[in-house]
Amino acid sequence: MKKIYTNDAQGYHEVHTGLSILGLVLGVLLIAGCDQLGGNKAKAGSGAGGAAPDVPVFAVNTTTAISGQIQDYLALAGDIVAGSTVDTYSDVAGKITRLYVTVGSRVAKNAPIAQVDPSKPGVTYVPGIARSPIAGIVVALPAKVGMTISQAMSLARITGEQGLEIKLYVAERFISRITLNQRCEITLDAYPGEVFRGSVSEISPVVDPASRTMEITVNVDNPGSRLKAGMFAKVKVITERKDHIVKIPAAAMIQRFGEPYVFSLETDPRDPAFRVARRKGITPGILIDGVLEVQDGLSPDEEIVIRGQTLLEDGARINVIDRVAPLSAN
Repeated sequence: MKKIYTNDAQGYHEVHTGLSILGLVLGVLLIAGCDQLGGNKAKAGSGAGGAAPDVPVFAVNTTTAISGQIQDYLALAGDIVAGSTVDTYSDVAGKITRLYVTVGSRVAKNAPIAQVDPSKPGVTYVPGIARSPIAGIVVALPAKVGMTISQAMSLARITGEQGLEIKLYVAERFISRITLNQRCEITLDAYPGEVFRGSVSEISPVVDPASRTMEITVNVDNPGSRLKAGMFAKVKVITERKDHIVKIPAAAMIQRFGEPYVFSLETDPRDPAFRVARRKGITPGILIDGVLEVQDGLSPDEEIVIRGQTLLEDGARINVIDRVAPLSAN
């Protein structure tokens, strides 16, 4: 350690410079630490209102619960067939000399179908007329002019005008849900986006022991005669319908430890400029096609979270990124 001597009124004094420099450094560090601590305290108090630290905010998508109807159904499929199909026969055997119809012709009951001449060499008879037994449309015409027929040969096949039908087969476990006159919704690939109407008109009294299914018949409304026999149809047999219920997208519901709930939105009581998520227990009902009936716990027009809710807790502050259009009421 270097010694320095100073001269004052009292004489020479010995000064230890090393200790003085060390004290100076410690003093500077102490002052800097106090300044830093004061700065951190000021920063911590610079939040909203200068009273609380920053709160995490969760990004979510929301939609609105809606009041409407929901319906449960059985999804089945089958071919459209004519309500009744009848073959036309001649009363006499002979040669067909004339046809009065073509495939697709609409005929009335007792309308002429073909003329049959029963004459034989050396014997001349008056030609007979084969007539339609029902009113309808000619869907097949095996008869040809010049063809020799017997009384057992079909001349034409005619479908009745009482409408089209679909034969469907219901699994045994669903039989209790089927009743006469149940409403049906029918869709076809030939008319995408369109829904045709029908109803259950017949229920088989027995169950097929081989397939464990029961046959039912659905009458089909055919406006404009656009539906044709032979088309493949998808049928929804409506088994239950509820009106004026609250419904939401099924994805909005969360279930933890057996308790179903959703998150609704309300104003943050700590800062009205923000919104928070509130956990609400619900009683779910029918779930069909991604739509959930809420029997209790939620009101119509209440905004709920449908995306991002798995990370939320009750009271979490949220930021709504997108509002999805609510479900259709029907």
